[in-house]
Amino acid sequence: MAGDVGFDPLGLSNIDDVGIDLYWLREAEIKHCRVAMMAVTGMVWVELFGPAPGCEAATAKCQMDAFWQIWNAHPQYIAASFIFIMMAEAVSGIATTLGRESGDREPGDFGFGSKFSSDDMKAKEIANGRLAMWAASGLLVQGCSNHMGGVEALGAAFGN
Repeated sequence: MAGDVGFDPLGLSNIDDVGIDLYWLREAEIKHCRVAMMAVTGMVWVELFGPAPGCEAATAKCQMDAFWQIWNAHPQYIAASFIFIMMAEAVSGIATTLGRESGDREPGDFGFGSKFSSDDMKAKEIANGRLAMWAASGLLVQGCSNHMGGVEALGAAFGN
């Protein structure tokens, strides 16, 4: 299995008695990896180049502050985002359930291309995704603690 390095101190890969199997866990990990990679890219992009078109209300460098700026100015954007995420998760959940039951679909495979089907590319996706999850967590936590963007905080740490 891609990304398996033998590190499982909590034994999460052996919890079939609870009703969660490795297929669900792998699907969740790949999904969170992909979202984290997009999130980190988006956080750094917005900090360096400014807000995305249509989100001019979010001028803060820190993404948590930007979230609350959008929430205060246009709460319907946040509500619409939650509704979209809910629909995407419903479709993803159906695909995951059908794939798990039939065995015809690997976790995370939505048929968007075969370039990433090699074991090497799958391992790289998992490794980079795990790093991106830590990076996204770090950017959000440091933003909550000092209200600076990631690049700005990095520059302040090195005395820039």
